Amino acid sequence: MNWIANVVRPKIRSFLRREVPENLWVKCPETGQLVFYKDLEANQFVIPNSNYHMRMSTGTRLNATFDEGQFEPIAVPEMPVDPLKFRDERRYLDRLRDARSKTGLEDAVRLAAGPLEGLSVVVGVQDFEFMGGSLGMAAGEAVITGLLTAAQRGTPFIMFAASGGARMQEGILSLMQLPRTTVAVEMLREARKPYIVVLTNPTTGGVTASYAMLGDVHVAEPGALIGFAGPRVIEQTIREKLPEGFQRAEYLKDHGMVDMVVHRHQLRSTLARLCRLLTKSPATTLSGLPVPASA
Repeated sequence: MNWIANVVRPKIRSFLRREVPENLWVKCPETGQLVFYKDLEANQFVIPNSNYHMRMSTGTRLNATFDEGQFEPIAVPEMPVDPLKFRDERRYLDRLRDARSKTGLEDAVRLAAGPLEGLSVVVGVQDFEFMGGSLGMAAGEAVITGLLTAAQRGTPFIMFAASGGARMQEGILSLMQLPRTTVAVEMLREARKPYIVVLTNPTTGGVTASYAMLGDVHVAEPGALIGFAGPRVIEQTIREKLPEGFQRAEYLKDHGMVDMVVHRHQLRSTLARLCRLLTKSPATTLSGLPVPASA
């Protein structure tokens, strides 16, 4: 009887069970609504009914930003790995290895250059799936490389920020990326080229305290959490209940910290319009030719 229960029955069940991919359906974090993954992907990872903006991978974000998804990857200089030989519950090297295997990235920031409605731009994308998008030496160097490349090529730089803050495993070396990226922002500004920041969910900690809030224009996706410390930490510190929607994109726009909140479906055209406006470039047609001036 034990042989039938322990061996035969599980084999029959495994034979009859239909294998279903884990990501076939996606659950909305706000409403609990289940959405078919392919439908969600076709809708730029925005839940149809609730308009909740899910996180996007760096590849998906770059494909959605550049014309026809065509772009040139920008290499980032190699940086020392685990300079402090850090270990908590696990070795930092093991955490890095897992993050790289999970995302296919070397670190949290990916760079690319290409056309945005015919206008050349450099784009940086921060991936929250890579150790919470934390800012370490490699990520900081990527941001700096993106800013300096844009300055050298004479193009706007667009940064999609998503981070939980500085990377604790790199200690003071991580915190040094705040002034380093700030200097690079100033170098782009001296080259008189636009720096546009897109704040996605979430953008917090040292990233908010540095390059994420130094743009010429700050665009936020709807509902994005943006701030330095999290709302729970603030409530525990001041022992007061925070206002409804505190640190969300819409609240920050109403209080002057964010310039505009833009739905993902309109984000690409908005970024192109901002780049043209800030560079005084004419609008172009699909063929790349300037749009004729109206009579």
